Amino acid sequence: MTTPAKVWLRFFLIGYIILMALWIVSLTSPVPYGDLTRIGRLSEREFGWTAPPPKVDPAYLKGTPVDQADVLVIGDSFSMTFRWQSVLAKAGYRVSTTYWGQYENALCSDFDQWIERTGFKGKLIIIESVERLLGDRTKDSMKCQKMIRPFDAMDHPLITPDETVPSPAPNWNVQFLTGITTYYNTWKAKKSATDIHFDWNTWVRPVPDGCKLFSHRSCDKMPFFAEDDDNGPLTPAHLEWMKNFTKAHSKLPIMWMVIPNKTTVYLKPDYSKDFEAGFRTSGLTGPDLYAFTREKHTQIRDFYFSNDTHMSMHGQLELGERMLAAVREVVPTPPSKSP
Repeated sequence: MTTPAKVWLRFFLIGYIILMALWIVSLTSPVPYGDLTRIGRLSEREFGWTAPPPKVDPAYLKGTPVDQADVLVIGDSFSMTFRWQSVLAKAGYRVSTTYWGQYENALCSDFDQWIERTGFKGKLIIIESVERLLGDRTKDSMKCQKMIRPFDAMDHPLITPDETVPSPAPNWNVQFLTGITTYYNTWKAKKSATDIHFDWNTWVRPVPDGCKLFSHRSCDKMPFFAEDDDNGPLTPAHLEWMKNFTKAHSKLPIMWMVIPNKTTVYLKPDYSKDFEAGFRTSGLTGPDLYAFTREKHTQIRDFYFSNDTHMSMHGQLELGERMLAAVREVVPTPPSKSP
């Protein structure tokens, strides 16, 4: 006869074996190195990029104190690696970078006075925003009267991107169910012929000619950030705020740098078409990055990261070249190089 103690021990051993199996599966799952593979719990073996990115001399990845800068960048995560700014630095421009998030994602009515207090004596301010966040930043800025937080520029990148494909390593910080969830989500994504949604705002969608555009194994499909769709397109109303802001703060030239969403670039090129058309004829200073990304994403493999929502380092350096051309139209020669 089976005693209660033996029954309990049997269930304990079965549970222990199951938990150990789940832990081993999770432990051997590659550590995520992309935002979308991490939050969507998708395999880096299938969706991680494999083409090593170009390397940048660390000498061009150092921020300049704002009172010594030629160009001031107010940006978001697309500027946190300093990679596109490195092209300006290599050309001799001294660049100081700060971020929307440090100031509650708003540029307020006293913007000119705030800039004056920084000691900035340069020739150009670049305001950079990804498409999906500019709408909310516009709304917050319209309501904001005073920049409360003091200016704070970074002297180094906030994000240090991988310069080689990360090697497989044990995932020691993983949860028990992460591995099996990752395997299941990846299997489901590969099997699906249509768009499919996963945890934490991640879509996996078929991409036409995807294997010509990306280096990852499952290159016919791609993770995308749900906020690209959920936050809505940019409109002429957003453009009107940009025009009014530029006019109200005209002491220094302002250049606008609106970076299209990954979903816009690869799947929905007309997503913000009214804003895009209006920007071209608005008189605002700044390159048309919709046209730029529309052209370059078919020419540069892994122009955006396969496993992330951001532009890759291949793309960022090409973006830097485009921004350098735009900066030279306003400031032809770096002031630091002027006689």
